[in-house]
Amino acid sequence: MGYVTALPHPRSEAAGPARAGRLSLAVALLAGALGAAVALLATRQRWSEGTATVAGGAFPLTAKGSDVTGVPAALAIVGLAALVAVFAVRKAGRLLVAGVLALSGAGIVTAALIGAGDSSALDEQAAKASGDTSATVTALSHTAWPYVAVVGGVLILVAGLLALRYGRLWPAMSGRYERDGVPRARRKAVVVDPDRPEDIWKALDRGEDPTGA
Repeated sequence: MGYVTALPHPRSEAAGPARAGRLSLAVALLAGALGAAVALLATRQRWSEGTATVAGGAFPLTAKGSDVTGVPAALAIVGLAALVAVFAVRKAGRLLVAGVLALSGAGIVTAALIGAGDSSALDEQAAKASGDTSATVTALSHTAWPYVAVVGGVLILVAGLLALRYGRLWPAMSGRYERDGVPRARRKAVVVDPDRPEDIWKALDRGEDPTGA
């Protein structure tokens, strides 16, 4: 007796990619939006602090992330815009925007790591406070906020990588097309028979002129 191999149902085969598309979309949206918010918040916090010698005394100085580098904040906005734009384009355009999203996250990570050990912003403040262009900050220390910005960049990078991998399964914003991308056909006008009162009343209910004028 031969054995009959059961073939998988077409719906079960399609359910896998559809489920992966929905899950990746949800994760990408959450990661991208959260990453941009975290990166923007981190750039507004104190990244470094130190002291400068002014009139023989120690003068405290602090520098926010935006003072150290403006790259993370700028790229966070670019990444957020790219996250939205992913749904407005298709095919090659979607891959391009997804690449911008991923690069924005990578750029935030790089800039934040460089800024974590940077002292140029405090040195400029020390020079202004002391009136000596060669003055530098002393007792330099850094906070954990640059690494918080790194986390934000990693989240945006993850969103970009998900868009590159699964973006083809995500829906696109369009009011003119059906899900399959085919333009919607216009409904044909209903012909009203003036000799049939029920047709006239139906036309009036639809807001049409039964006389055809």
